[in-house]
Amino acid sequence: MSKSLLERLSEHRTLSAAPQPQIEWVANRGRLRSLAAGQILTSKKGPVDGLHVVLSGHLAIYVDGGSGRRKIMEWRGGDITGMMPYSRLIAPPGDVVAEEPTEVVTVPSGDLPQMICDCHELTAILVHLMVDRARHFTSSYLHDEKMVSLGKLAAGLAHELNNPASALTRSAKALAASIDSVRTASHDLGAAGLTMEQVAAIDAIRQISISLSLRVQSVRSPLEQEDRERSIANWLKKHGANTAAAEPLAETDLTFDALDQLAGAIDGKALDIALVWLAADFSTQRLNAEIQEAASRVYNLVASVKGFTQMDRASVPEPVDIEQGLTDTVVVLGSKARERSVSLSLRTEPGLPRVNGFGGELNQIWANLADNALDAVGAEGRVELTAAREGGAIVVRIIDDGPGIPSDIRDRIFDPFFTTKPVGAGTGVGLDIVRRLVQRHNGEIEVDSRPGRTEFRVRLPIADTAISKSNS
Repeated sequence: MSKSLLERLSEHRTLSAAPQPQIEWVANRGRLRSLAAGQILTSKKGPVDGLHVVLSGHLAIYVDGGSGRRKIMEWRGGDITGMMPYSRLIAPPGDVVAEEPTEVVTVPSGDLPQMICDCHELTAILVHLMVDRARHFTSSYLHDEKMVSLGKLAAGLAHELNNPASALTRSAKALAASIDSVRTASHDLGAAGLTMEQVAAIDAIRQISISLSLRVQSVRSPLEQEDRERSIANWLKKHGANTAAAEPLAETDLTFDALDQLAGAIDGKALDIALVWLAADFSTQRLNAEIQEAASRVYNLVASVKGFTQMDRASVPEPVDIEQGLTDTVVVLGSKARERSVSLSLRTEPGLPRVNGFGGELNQIWANLADNALDAVGAEGRVELTAAREGGAIVVRIIDDGPGIPSDIRDRIFDPFFTTKPVGAGTGVGLDIVRRLVQRHNGEIEVDSRPGRTEFRVRLPIADTAISKSNS
């Protein structure tokens, strides 16, 4: 003999904690529904039609944040989902699908206000469930946003590292050949039987080259470089020297006066040998400088990423350097800005005091806001980050010259799951996470927007230690 709906509801793991009259209320107002495997209970397009008491089977909710469809929560017999009392939920973040044949009892959303009046204990149970569900969604989406941030970080880092890594590989290979050239030229120079005065003249030219390389070298256009190389080749030909040395000599800032000085001290075959040695030496110096510059670039990028992720920081609040965090964020997002031909700049007040908090979470705030700004502006657009002390707080501004946020949606941009991006391009939780992280740091976030200028302002209280130092 099959059980009645009231009996099944009375044995329900969650509902059974409520008084029997309130369970009867659900039985009288609810509608029994049977879902086949794969059938959608509630679409992400909404609306949520009511409170769903799961009697048997298995429900799951799936979202697609751009990296594929993913299950974020599930319910089985004995659970309750859907619209809860006092909830502002309009549509779920994704489709709620039956994983297997499932039975639910649905109380229409229009009856929930009456439930609040008639069923106090049941309402309290459901409110606790709603709080737990919100906590789960927040934790899940915070993790998702961190993974999205790390994905963007990895992509940006790979792009940024590609140029210096390629330069290191290219210059290291060229350096091996250049060293061989120096070795051969040194042997020829030693066999040329030069006088001490001639050796001194060659060394003087080398020292001039080193001195010039320590300064800011001239930046020439390809056409200017070609003209210089042609002029040096003509000089070499005029002095009976090998024109193969023209290219490495042209890449230095060595003057024709210096070359004339060398030609005055050495001539003939000895001049040719000396110039070949100098050209090989100059090439070696240049390649060594390129390797140092590329290695320094890799080191600085890794340091910026380490600072951005705060991977070596403790899991307790500590004084955080806002300027360094913003600097690391700009470095991390630099490749995206260049790829989109967008100007990304940072301007901070000197000597900013620190704020108490978690460096990684604060950097996530700056990255989300700056990344949104980069998405908002077109080619040749501008995004500017600023930070300054205002009273007892540090105020960080993220400003872009994009089209602005329409006034009819401005009040909703911090709502969970609200997004203006195309399907799959955004989850609608980025700004919600930003707001939560700002509040976690006892801060405030505001936005002003009009066509041509959107400004997000984050105000964070200065760390007590910084205030104490400034007052002492």
